Amino acid sequence: MSGTPADIPAGREISPEQLRDALEARTPLTIVDVRPAAERAEWAIPGSLHVDAYKRLWDGDHSVLAPLVDTLPRDRPVVTVCAKGRTSALAAEVLHQAGFNVSSLAGGMAAWSGAWNTADVRLPARAAARILQVRRVGKGCLSYIVGSDAQAAVIDPAVDPAVYLALAQERGWTITAVLDTHVHADHITRAYDLARRCGATLYLPRQTRVERPHTALDDGATVRAGSTTLRALRTPGHTHESTCYLIDDVAVASGDTLFLNTVGRPDLAAADAEEPKARAAALFRSLHDAVLRLKDDVVVMPGHSSSALPFDGVPFAAPLAEVRRDVKVAALAEAEFVDAVLARIPPTPANHLQIVRINEGKEAAPPDLQSLEAGANRCAIGA
Repeated sequence: MSGTPADIPAGREISPEQLRDALEARTPLTIVDVRPAAERAEWAIPGSLHVDAYKRLWDGDHSVLAPLVDTLPRDRPVVTVCAKGRTSALAAEVLHQAGFNVSSLAGGMAAWSGAWNTADVRLPARAAARILQVRRVGKGCLSYIVGSDAQAAVIDPAVDPAVYLALAQERGWTITAVLDTHVHADHITRAYDLARRCGATLYLPRQTRVERPHTALDDGATVRAGSTTLRALRTPGHTHESTCYLIDDVAVASGDTLFLNTVGRPDLAAADAEEPKARAAALFRSLHDAVLRLKDDVVVMPGHSSSALPFDGVPFAAPLAEVRRDVKVAALAEAEFVDAVLARIPPTPANHLQIVRINEGKEAAPPDLQSLEAGANRCAIGA
């Protein structure tokens, strides 16, 4: 899904898909983010410049962009970005009047939420499978296509199902299994739609939350994709049903249990004030009894990244030996671990309770999923 440099459309608006294609093709361009600093700190397009111009532009003060007029390269297109596409349209008009070839990102960062790119996961030499990381760069969600022989399994699909179908087809794979690591709270799972579209079996960790049809997996259960085996490792903590998938003893899809420098939060959709503490203790045991005991060279493939990943093809994954070193909180004793986890819980993701209900099959999804999901993921504790 790459190729020659993409054309930037003429006029003053560019769609998220057109911008994604341009970045994928390494088209030279300049992205200018005009949101307030606090909004940009939440999530931004990799490589973008920032000018906190929101208030002054709406006050009619165009001089806020004067430094850009003097410094931006004029030999490449400019794309302006804001939250929903209105302030960026003002900025685009100002820069157009200054002689730039400029477009505003239609729908802003809310629409960019669905943008994606890919990277091949680097596996130990003994690996028989190939694994493609699909990164929802506008949201930080990471999913995986595990290909072996002519079959594939998809773990935690978070972008349009058509993306996985096309990527698998390019590689000669038929998707036969779709798996989620847990009931997500920051985005609507695409697992049901993907499994339906390709006739694959949908697997979820065994639990009593989800009311939609699926095949339940217990601890130690296996799923085959070609000659590759995915083994379920029950790892309660982030949620009660959280499960990691060990792939041929060379990689582990760790969901929101273990990230590259931190661990999952234990409080989302908690039943009461005491539940997060109990889940934090369960997370400690899951890490030490299951995931952290795997081989040093097993590649940890987390369910999220902490920042937007560039279109560089570099996988966001690391050998377990490195992750053990970098996840400082995991070296603590259990009581200290629980205290540290509870002290580092960030604000809850927007609309997370509604997202959970939709993923459980207890509420219908709205037509505009990306607006519901807009905003950075906050499924990890602070590192």
